[in-house]
Amino acid sequence: MDTSDTKIEKAVFGGGCFWCTEAIFKMLRGVTSVLPGYAGGTIIYPTYEQVLGGKTGHAEVVQITYSPGQIQYRDLLTVFFASHDPSTLNRQGNDIGTQYRSVIFYTTDMQKKEAETFLNELNRSSREGKPIVTELQPLEKFYEAENYHQDYFASHPENPYCELVINPKLEKVQKQFAELLKTHSPA
Repeated sequence: MDTSDTKIEKAVFGGGCFWCTEAIFKMLRGVTSVLPGYAGGTIIYPTYEQVLGGKTGHAEVVQITYSPGQIQYRDLLTVFFASHDPSTLNRQGNDIGTQYRSVIFYTTDMQKKEAETFLNELNRSSREGKPIVTELQPLEKFYEAENYHQDYFASHPENPYCELVINPKLEKVQKQFAELLKTHSPA
C-alpha cells in the first residue's frame, strides 16, 4: 500500500499578518488545515494583545498541515515567498514590528535544508538586488491563536483590511499558482 498520500507533515511560516497567510494556504490542494498562531518568542501561551505589543519575541505565524503526496514543501515555500515581501525587515505593508517578520520555522532537517537552498536561490536571483531577510529557525513551540482569529478572512470578508489587503493577495496567488489550488482541474 502506498502511504505517500496519507503521510501528513506540518510547516510553520510567518509572513506578516496571519489572517492573510491563513487565507492563502487554505486555497492549496494537499493542505488539510491552517492554524494561525504564534512562535519564536519567550512568553508561554501568549495572547494576541501581548504579541501585538511586539515585546514577546513571537511572530504571527500559520501552522500548515499538508500531505506531501499532494503538495511538496518546495511548493509551499514558493507560495510563501510570492505572497509577501521577504526583503523588508519586520514589516509587511502597514504592519510594522518583529511580530510581522518574515520567518520560516522548520520542523525537520529536510525542511531546514530545503529552506536554506531556497533562500540561497532567492538571494542569488533577486531582481532588485534586495537581500532576503527571512529568518530560518527551528520550531520550538507553536501556540494556537485565539478562536476569533481562525478563518478570519472567511468570516469577515467585508472587513476593510480583508477587502484591501487580503483580496489582492489571494487574487495574485490564484493567478500565479492555479495548478496548486484545490479547485484546479487538470486540462
